[in-house]
Amino acid sequence: MSDGQRQFAGGELGLDHWGISVPSLDASIAWYSEMLGFAEVRRFEIPKAGARAAIIRRGALDIEVFEVESASPLPPGRSIPNEDIRTHGVKHVALVVEDRQALLDYLSTRGVEMVFRGIKGAFILDNAGNIIELMERE
Repeated sequence: MSDGQRQFAGGELGLDHWGISVPSLDASIAWYSEMLGFAEVRRFEIPKAGARAAIIRRGALDIEVFEVESASPLPPGRSIPNEDIRTHGVKHVALVVEDRQALLDYLSTRGVEMVFRGIKGAFILDNAGNIIELMERE
């Protein structure tokens, strides 16, 4: 722990997974597999939510993907980074990559849309319109 940081109950925090709701579980698993190298770990049902779900993994990073019966579609502004920040809630997930430009080149040949490019990050959309930031650490 660095100077000036307080110690909190429970110790250090780490990211376990992030969850996304998508219109098609199978299509999103295929997209994350083909575009970003994730592999399906397991599938399960959440009966009380009317959901089918899966855990997909790449390295130590997990995503919980949900397909919920009769879910509302992603509102249009949620796929535009500069508009999305005008709505409260979680904005995006940022993935650290070794070579951002190489990954962007790969994704662009497969039709993945880059919606914003900044100095340190580039924002793409997954197949369901969810924002993902790709960045390199210095």
